Amino acid sequence: MARNLTQRFPAFKVSRSRRSRFGWTLVLAVLVTLTGCTEQAWNDPYRAGESAKAVFYSSFSERPKHLDPARSYSSNEWAFISQVYEPPLQYHFLRRPYSLVPLTAADMPQIRYYAHDGSELNDQAPAADVAYTDYILRIQPGIRYQPHPALAVNTDGSPAYWPLSAGQTLRVNTLADFPLTGTRELVAADYIYQIKRLAFTANHSPVAGLMAGHIRGFADFAAESKAAYEQLVAKTGETRPWLDLRTIDMAGVEEIDRYTYRIRIEKKYPQFVFWLAMNFFAPMPWEAERFYQQPGLDEKNVNLHWYPIGTGPFMLTENNPNLRMVLVRNPNFHGERYPSDGPQDAREEGLLDDAGRPMPFIDRAVYSLENEAIPRWNKFLQGYYDNSGIGSDSFDQAVQFGSSGEASLTESMIEKGIRLSTAIETSVFYTGFNMLDPVVGGDSERARLLRQAIAIAMDFEEFISIFQNGRGEVAQSPLPPGIFGYRDGEQGVNPITHEWLNGVARRRGIEQAQQLLEKAGYAGGRDPQSGGPLILYYDTPAAGPDSKATLQWYRKQLAKLGIELVIRATDYNRFQDKMLTGTAQIFSWGWNADYPDPENFFFLLYGPNAKVESKGENAANFSNAEFDELFVRMKDLPNGEERQAVIDRMVGILREESPWLFGFFPKAFSLHHAWYKNAKPHLMANNTLKYKRVDGPVRAAAQQAWNRPVLWPVGLLLGLLVVSLIPAIRGFRARERSRAL
Repeated sequence: MARNLTQRFPAFKVSRSRRSRFGWTLVLAVLVTLTGCTEQAWNDPYRAGESAKAVFYSSFSERPKHLDPARSYSSNEWAFISQVYEPPLQYHFLRRPYSLVPLTAADMPQIRYYAHDGSELNDQAPAADVAYTDYILRIQPGIRYQPHPALAVNTDGSPAYWPLSAGQTLRVNTLADFPLTGTRELVAADYIYQIKRLAFTANHSPVAGLMAGHIRGFADFAAESKAAYEQLVAKTGETRPWLDLRTIDMAGVEEIDRYTYRIRIEKKYPQFVFWLAMNFFAPMPWEAERFYQQPGLDEKNVNLHWYPIGTGPFMLTENNPNLRMVLVRNPNFHGERYPSDGPQDAREEGLLDDAGRPMPFIDRAVYSLENEAIPRWNKFLQGYYDNSGIGSDSFDQAVQFGSSGEASLTESMIEKGIRLSTAIETSVFYTGFNMLDPVVGGDSERARLLRQAIAIAMDFEEFISIFQNGRGEVAQSPLPPGIFGYRDGEQGVNPITHEWLNGVARRRGIEQAQQLLEKAGYAGGRDPQSGGPLILYYDTPAAGPDSKATLQWYRKQLAKLGIELVIRATDYNRFQDKMLTGTAQIFSWGWNADYPDPENFFFLLYGPNAKVESKGENAANFSNAEFDELFVRMKDLPNGEERQAVIDRMVGILREESPWLFGFFPKAFSLHHAWYKNAKPHLMANNTLKYKRVDGPVRAAAQQAWNRPVLWPVGLLLGLLVVSLIPAIRGFRARERSRAL
């Protein structure tokens, strides 16, 4: 009977066979899922095998806008272009205080001073006697640019991609669409060309105004090149024609020979040497600007803002700011060795293990866009990013503080081998008094004692603990660590606000502040004229729920003295107006150093830089004849005992007059994995990628260990699914048999 049914219904036999094969397939799938694995973690976002290679993985959260060294001035942009461009000087990676060393320069620049009659002066000549200063730089021969289509040439030596035909331009979408590349040697004229680009108004360089006051002939060149450009636009009808800046002279720059050039600075400006370590003064081959200025390329983002060209250790090969940025080792890099000298603590931390080895150590750097902090943090914990900052949401998960306030990693971080790096930033966050205000300002004893009392009462140690997660150091002067003139230990204590006890600076007690307040005529914080509490005003652009706690903290500090603090919150534009007109009374501000010199901080309190009078950066409108005289003297002195003595006196004046509550220096906290080497923070240098080394095999092993899939829930689910199918299968087979019978 069964045989006959099979003959009558052959499909029944086939269906049962298929069910059998399906069952075995399902079993095999379950076994593979539960027991199978590969050498790469299942959730690895990178290509197979990449994790074990010399590749650095990190992230970025803000799209870089300008990669042209004449225009770029943002830290998120410099993070990329500083690996591509090479100014003549750079900061030593390990030395502190920060010091300059040659990069492409053969040695440090020769600096020569000249009197008004043209005679040469020695380097100790007073600034008043110096008419101009020459910086003579000689670059190393043999340095070559990265491969780039702008430098590609035909067999006859003519440029391969200039001029482009309309058809060629139409086929281009990215720089990679140009199949030919070329290179040439770096020469002194390339540095001169870039200085001219800073002055060329069409480039909108943010430092043009400042350099016009220092480099001889800079302003004249700007005017002449602008006029020539306007004539060229009118003549060609093009919106962005190429103006060959080589054809226009600038009095302050001169090519001495193929590898040597001179920059002439008006008067004496010792801080100019720091500018020679910035990307603004990196070289630019004229061929690159000519190439990028061709019609049709800018509309496709084929320009210097998108594709830099340099001599550095890396070149930007992928610019997709909505996804990732990729830097690849420059095959034409001239070579550089890891520094062989550094402080003792650098040796103890293993930062000299690579001493003398050729750099860079990595072949590629991949930066992925991460708009949200939580995914970025999770990928770091999974080992897919080599380093990470610490957001407020994850701070307690990563860092803990000991009884004496020292920061250390939590157990969960230590178990993963994660390392913590900290560094005091070259920044200051301060609270200032408007010295033009009739109550808190001026040089009367009454106002000075009032400011000193408030300086004691304002407990910035508490502020750092509450609002900075402990990430900061109370400032005793405007100068942060790493800047020449900074004093550490007992020598660096502000005697107005602190005292040195048992090897630690301790804030003076509130009773001492109350005594000063009484001497000022405000006993118990009362205004003798009104008989009520003294009312002071804190002007701020901070508003909203996030600022409420901070503003309440400020009120609490003055309430300890019996003073009532009224918050006057406005939008930022209105706040700026109040600062410019001098109608603010107490305010908070911050400053981040452009270069590591005390002049860059003291000028914030230099009288001629007053905000109201000259629209300068002296927001407190502080003016003190002795301080101003010392500032002029200090800024022109070389680092040494004489300059330190002048700085000490300047700091003493500021402490006594108290135009600022010095506030705190922020502390940068960063994390990195054990396989990420030479991770020393450097707050002035930006070209530090070349020093980094990655142990790829260790990273790959950690990723595999930390990202093992949890498979038992899948197995359990599949098992339940199989078990649940058994009654259905039995019922189906029973029905089939009954029908057959």
